[in-house]
Amino acid sequence: MRRGGVDQPQDRSGQLRLLIVLDTLLREGSVSRAAASMGIQPPAMSRMLGQLREIYGDPLFHRTARGLVPTPLADSLRVRVRALAAETDRLLAPQKETVSSSRPGETGWSGPALLDVPPLAVRPSMLLDGQPSPEHIADKLSRIGDNAPPMQRLAKYIALSGAGVGRSRSLNREEAQDALSIILDGEADPIQIGALLATMQFRGATTSEFAGFVRALRAHLNASDVGTTTADLDWPVYLSPKLRTSPWFMHAVRLVNMAGYRVAMHGSAGGGQDEAKFVIAAKMSGIPVCASIKDAKNALKTAASVFIPMETLDAQITRLIGLYPLMEMRSPLNTILQLINPLGAKASIMGASGSARRDLHRDIAMLLGVQQLSIIGNVRDIPEFGPFRTTTIYRLLDGASYDFSIPGMKQPGAEPDTLMTMREYWFAVWTGAARDERMEMVICATAAMALMTIECASADSFLEYYQRALRLWKDRLVAAA
Repeated sequence: MRRGGVDQPQDRSGQLRLLIVLDTLLREGSVSRAAASMGIQPPAMSRMLGQLREIYGDPLFHRTARGLVPTPLADSLRVRVRALAAETDRLLAPQKETVSSSRPGETGWSGPALLDVPPLAVRPSMLLDGQPSPEHIADKLSRIGDNAPPMQRLAKYIALSGAGVGRSRSLNREEAQDALSIILDGEADPIQIGALLATMQFRGATTSEFAGFVRALRAHLNASDVGTTTADLDWPVYLSPKLRTSPWFMHAVRLVNMAGYRVAMHGSAGGGQDEAKFVIAAKMSGIPVCASIKDAKNALKTAASVFIPMETLDAQITRLIGLYPLMEMRSPLNTILQLINPLGAKASIMGASGSARRDLHRDIAMLLGVQQLSIIGNVRDIPEFGPFRTTTIYRLLDGASYDFSIPGMKQPGAEPDTLMTMREYWFAVWTGAARDERMEMVICATAAMALMTIECASADSFLEYYQRALRLWKDRLVAAA
């Protein structure tokens, strides 16, 4: 076995134990639960996880609020290590002892019994009356093929995903794509929709499942292949309804347009009283609001940017997102909306809160073959860069991942008091009727990162691009005149 690129003496027992540890972590999704399952202390489990990461040269798991989420490599090993662990259990199971009837002082009265008495009839304690065995369930599920009716296939995926610890498994990419396609096509029972989404959210969906979901969404929308339209940059804006903020990022989009690039925005303000915020801001900025991908393609022939509201892009997806009030939790769909790239732009930029989510988004993008991507380490899930603290940028550059940090800039004073509404103030900053140095820095930093993404710029060129964005900001009034 190679560890850290160096051949190590083979320790068969240690290697086997590490593979059993990996299987347990994949099943339990938690270091502490995996340690309890194997009867060891969590620090020991953490050390063995570190050894596995060193052996494979991969983090294997990302920590999230729902526990450990496997990387694509760990997910690809799941079936193989599960089979190894199961075979190990069978090989080490105690065998029935054969007791000889012969003994000293045999009386001669022994002979064959007329009837072999069967074991005492009992109901297995883990089964309810009439409940099928795990083997029976597995056999039944295996008989549900790809040509089965949609509701039956979806029932199979729910059973595979939510059967419980030690019996369930994650869906592969094709299964996840088929499951969501059934829901998007309106062929699922409402109970099935809630069961699948809640189960996956509870245990933590894998990157393969997320990638399958994105493929289903893109197929359902008939999204354009990457590079087949004039869009240079995909800009997803899916805002939480609890976050009331002005769309400053849209001013950054206009700076990117001034640099000669076309931007495709899509998203939602999250409902509530500010539901129309993005639509209003786009119209005030002279950006066409398009109801479909076809309309957006046509608009980009003459316009520099477009905005597609999700509620007009697809009603079924919008209704699925709108299930939040019924369950008071996000679903896997909320995680992947930023990755659908409906117009097939050559590059994408997004924001994500939490390092685990940023890693997850990038892993999903890699499985989907995305080449150019920047994820801004942010406090919100929109591409808007506040440069006042050291920020990590998660990149895909020509399909390869790397991170870099941008040092924080000195933050100016608080924004000035004003009697204007938020919308009036937002627009006044663009026109020069109001001056807000802090938000101007946010706008220029966001535009700089967008331009770096489009032009595949290296990490050490941020200040150069920031100065370029500042010049564009100063020139905006001249361009408007």
